[in-house]
Amino acid sequence: MTPPPSPSERMYSWLHTAVLHGEFAPQQALKPQELATRHGVSLAVVREALLRLAGEGLADRLPNRGFAVPATGADRWQQIAEARLTVEPAMLRLAIARGDLEWEARVRAAHHRLAGTPSHARNGDPHYSDAWAEAHRTFHRTLLDGCGNDVLLETFDRLWTASELARRWSSLSNPGRDAIAEHRAIEEAALARDADLAADLLGHHVGRTAAALSPANGDQAESGPAN
Repeated sequence: MTPPPSPSERMYSWLHTAVLHGEFAPQQALKPQELATRHGVSLAVVREALLRLAGEGLADRLPNRGFAVPATGADRWQQIAEARLTVEPAMLRLAIARGDLEWEARVRAAHHRLAGTPSHARNGDPHYSDAWAEAHRTFHRTLLDGCGNDVLLETFDRLWTASELARRWSSLSNPGRDAIAEHRAIEEAALARDADLAADLLGHHVGRTAAALSPANGDQAESGPAN
């Protein structure tokens, strides 16, 4: 029998979901004592969960002021996007060069699942659904894991988690993006072994959320829950 999650794990899971679902506003303080009282747990449990959240880029640790939700358009998001734009197209080129037939089959299956998963729940939640978020992550991860480099894949995993909140906010501010077409184009180029086209499409795909969150361009950029 699987043991029940620890208080720290439950606190982390709740905070992770609450931040991603917009229950806290950008830059809103995440006050350990208030959270501990609200959930009936110790201050140490809350701080452990908040530190874990901060390590994933879903909270800022503020000197002498506790924790807060990151700000929309902060330099962090631009830096994350720059890192992804540097790393992921290179990983995709390696995956196209090294990926075998099994990789191709897994990419097709992951894309099929993503294309068939509704981006939003029927309950009216404006954020994209957890099921879509997982299908989305799985597609991108599967696409790149053909590179065969565990260090690069670990880097991808860290960057993906850190950029998840930016995608959520981008989907609220600019909902008109055609995610299905973008993902399909990337899949087709990758499986056609067209490394140049696939890398270009992926780079454009990753860059659009950063453009949407830029203070200068946020009002004009097209975006949505697509990268």
